[in-house]
Amino acid sequence: MVRMYTHLKVLSANISINTGTYKVIADGNFISESAGELAYKLIYKNDSIEVISSDKKIGIYKYIKFIAENNPAAELKIKLINPDRKPRVYPQNMIFSTFESTIKIINDVEVDRYVAGVTEAEAGSRSNQEFYKVQAVLARTFALAHINKHVLEGFSLCDQVHCQVYYGKPRDASITTAVEATKGQVVVDDGLNLIIAAFHSNSGGQTANSEDVWGAKTTYLKSVTDSFSVKMPNSNWQRKMLTEDWLTYLRLKHGYPTTDPLARDIALNFKQNERKTYLEASNIKVPLKFVRQDLQLKSTFFSIKPLNNDSVLFMGRGYGHGLGMCQEGAMRMSKQGYSYEQILHFYYKDIQIIDMKKLSFFKDE
Repeated sequence: MVRMYTHLKVLSANISINTGTYKVIADGNFISESAGELAYKLIYKNDSIEVISSDKKIGIYKYIKFIAENNPAAELKIKLINPDRKPRVYPQNMIFSTFESTIKIINDVEVDRYVAGVTEAEAGSRSNQEFYKVQAVLARTFALAHINKHVLEGFSLCDQVHCQVYYGKPRDASITTAVEATKGQVVVDDGLNLIIAAFHSNSGGQTANSEDVWGAKTTYLKSVTDSFSVKMPNSNWQRKMLTEDWLTYLRLKHGYPTTDPLARDIALNFKQNERKTYLEASNIKVPLKFVRQDLQLKSTFFSIKPLNNDSVLFMGRGYGHGLGMCQEGAMRMSKQGYSYEQILHFYYKDIQIIDMKKLSFFKDE
């Protein structure tokens, strides 16, 4: 079960049936059954939900469920009124209840219908089948590895980057085809544990080690030379900064000895031909992940050079944390004819791609 519109305070919405027949159950009682002839308006009122259909008040309830019995292809359209948002189409069942002065909306959906929506949200549309297959396998792996992330809140996952971005049914039908082609497939490490399915936009030519980003070593998130990401849209970036602002940041935030001539020179002429974890001088280590976070840089993979007497230029490579799959690199690999299995094995080391139903069987062996 996935909570929708997690980041919004939903006060009213229109609900209509896109395909299939739905039963509407409110506080455990049957309200109606419709194949699309009825539309419903839900309004938050005093920690309850008022339901209106055909301009008639049906009632005020705490818990409303739209159930599509025995029809996995059934879909609902949701149009938020307050706040105003574009309509979205969600597959299968929907649950509406109240929570902290808002309408909490939960999509009770099969894993692969969810995976299809995540694949489009994370990978975009108008790509190709092999790239969609890569993203689908990773989305499924993440979902199953984090299925209890919000269990104490009454659902499994949210629809934001805290879990995986999910906007409902994908518009691109080829994504559904890719999900079906990889049905049940997940990625596991050499101990048959679901991997942390990390990915990022562009590696800048080299992915990162998990211990350098998260402080925890894994067998599969290892740095690899990634020529496929080079010359892609997010492979390079630049950022200009006043020299004094840069040195002041290092001194105040990290205790960096900016008055020491050698340390100052290192800070103003920092170079990375291969990924580094720290900017170091005089036994002071400045974690690059904090520099990226504090200065809102696209990556930690950057070099610095003086521009003139008062400025420095950050010359960056890549976009994101650098762990696991590089999306732009994977996209390029897929266009060059690599299979989704080859792409996964390139970016994740010592892994297996297996049917999720066999996980327990393999562990017992």
